[in-house]
Amino acid sequence: MLKKIKVEQLTLGMHLKEFCGSWMEHPFWRTGFVITDPKDIKSVLASSIKEVWIDCSKGLDIAEGQVAVSSAESEAQVEAELQQVVASYREIKPVSTAAEIDRAARICFQSKQAVISMFEEARMGKAVDTGGAQKLVEEITDSVARNPGALISLARLKTADDYTYMHSVAVCAMMVALAKQLGLDEEKTRSAGLSGLMHDLGKAAMPMDVLNKPGKLTDAEFSIIKTHPEAGHRLLLGGSKVDPMVLDVCLHHHEKMDGSGYPKGLKGDEISLFAKMGAVCDVYDAITSNRPYKSGWDPAESLRKMAEWANGHFDGKVFQAFVKSLGIYPIGSLVRLTSGRLGVVVEQTGKSLTTPSVKVFFSTKSNMRIVPEVVDLSLPGTTEKIAGREDPAKWRFSDLNELWSGLSKPPW
Repeated sequence: MLKKIKVEQLTLGMHLKEFCGSWMEHPFWRTGFVITDPKDIKSVLASSIKEVWIDCSKGLDIAEGQVAVSSAESEAQVEAELQQVVASYREIKPVSTAAEIDRAARICFQSKQAVISMFEEARMGKAVDTGGAQKLVEEITDSVARNPGALISLARLKTADDYTYMHSVAVCAMMVALAKQLGLDEEKTRSAGLSGLMHDLGKAAMPMDVLNKPGKLTDAEFSIIKTHPEAGHRLLLGGSKVDPMVLDVCLHHHEKMDGSGYPKGLKGDEISLFAKMGAVCDVYDAITSNRPYKSGWDPAESLRKMAEWANGHFDGKVFQAFVKSLGIYPIGSLVRLTSGRLGVVVEQTGKSLTTPSVKVFFSTKSNMRIVPEVVDLSLPGTTEKIAGREDPAKWRFSDLNELWSGLSKPPW
């Protein structure tokens, strides 16, 4: 018997089936577990969630004399109600990067906590709950639908310490954006997002001293790290009803078109579309992120480098779709305009890959900062164009990320 109860009725020993509300509103990345820790009840009471579903066949019922809010005979009834609840608060319409930034920041923060918990449970040998992770993917997918650049660009701001966890969030978001660009249906787009989220799960099985080493890995250490796709595949097989696409991307996201990748040395059409997508997204986030042994590259420069590797490493059609999903000058790219002013890309306009909106803030002619101004290069009558990329390391603008995001530091 499934019962909906008020959160005040929760007790230790109950099987918490589902929360009645958004994944963003409660502190757990998964559901479907027996409550054994009083802290979990305190966390629920401290959240904005007012009601939950419990499964009396798998845990304790409410106390005698108490009355449930409602009951259901099947999981299908519960799922149908939850879908209605979700539909009532989901708002999926295009918005600007600035309008989505705060919401995307909250999703990034919650997602990082969820991925940390997921990895910790995997390290303890617990089965991975991909069903719980799907709720996280839905929130990320909705954010990408509202504005593709906001969450993807924010996730790039990870610190070296956050890399392992935020990398999974970033690749999830990019896989969703890429799937949409390739015209995949909603089901495959969600699967692509889940694949991105889970692709590096095998790193939970890697020695922490190797995984977090601040310097370059030795050949022996790299050999250990190269086992993470197969380790992740094994961990996922320990769960139930795992999406085949998730298994495939986890195992093969380091394969290369010329056969020089690992773990199987697949080449060309031996690699699935989804593993090819995973390879592109994984590499882009890796080279644009700060790591213990190097600073991340500028987004536009990273795409230029990847284009040089494309023939041997990436599928050409997938890479071109990836560029279209981000823009030739992704958000956060430092560019020089024909006027000699420097600016940071803040928005893709959708009209042309070469005409984003740029926040100009520096004059190379006077070698001085100027009052920031957003210039939409796609508007009729705009005479300025992008003359080229600029190397942020050369200019050392300490507030470059704050200029495009409006945030003084990452929210996690």
